Amino acid sequence: MTIPSATTAASLGLLSCHACAALIPRALEGEPCPRCGATLHHRKPRSLSRAWAFLLAAYMLYVPANLLPVMVTQSILGTQRDTIFSGVVYLWTSGAHLLAIVVLIASIVVPLLKMAILTLLLLTVQFRSSWRIRQQTRLYGLVELIGRWSMLDIFVVTLLASLVRAGSLATVVPGGGAIAFGAVVVLTMMALLSFDPRLLWDSLDAKHVRT
Repeated sequence: MTIPSATTAASLGLLSCHACAALIPRALEGEPCPRCGATLHHRKPRSLSRAWAFLLAAYMLYVPANLLPVMVTQSILGTQRDTIFSGVVYLWTSGAHLLAIVVLIASIVVPLLKMAILTLLLLTVQFRSSWRIRQQTRLYGLVELIGRWSMLDIFVVTLLASLVRAGSLATVVPGGGAIAFGAVVVLTMMALLSFDPRLLWDSLDAKHVRT
C-alpha cells in the first residue's frame, strides 16, 4: 500500500519544540524556544548514534543477565543460585504456572522483543527504507507501552528477599544477573528515548519529493 504524502511542519519550513510543541521557523534551530526556552532541534540530536550505542550495550548485557544468578539463597542447607530461566522452571514445577508464564514473558521474551523491534527501526532509518513505515510506527508505540513491565522479575526478587530475610533460616540476596538485567532494561529505555520516530518518515518524505 502506498502511503500518500502529507503536509508536514518540515515541508512548511517549521519545526516543533520538543518541550512545548510550539511551531517555530526552522531558521531558529539551535536557538532557545521563544515560548519555553528549550533548545530547538528539527530532530533529536545524534538520535541514531546514541540509540545504537545504548542498544548494542543492552545486547551485550542480555547474555550475562540470563546466565548469571538473579537470586542467591543462603540457608543451613547450603547456597542456591537461581537464574531467570531456572526460576521459571521452579515456578512451573511448583504448580505456579501462570506466574511462571508471566515471568518468562516479562523477563526473557519482552526484553528480547524490544531489542529486536528497536534494531528493525534503526536499520530502517540507517538504510533509508520506507518499508511498512506505518506498521513500524505502531511497533514503536507498542515498545513504549510494554516497556514498563520488563522489570517484573526484579520486583519479584526484591519481594522474596524482603520476605525471607524476616526469618532466621535463610537469606535471599540479588545476584549479578539481577544487576545485568536491570542494566538491560535501563539501556533499552535509553535507546527508545534516544530514537526519534520521525526519522522513519523522513525517507518516505524524501521519496515523495523526488517523485
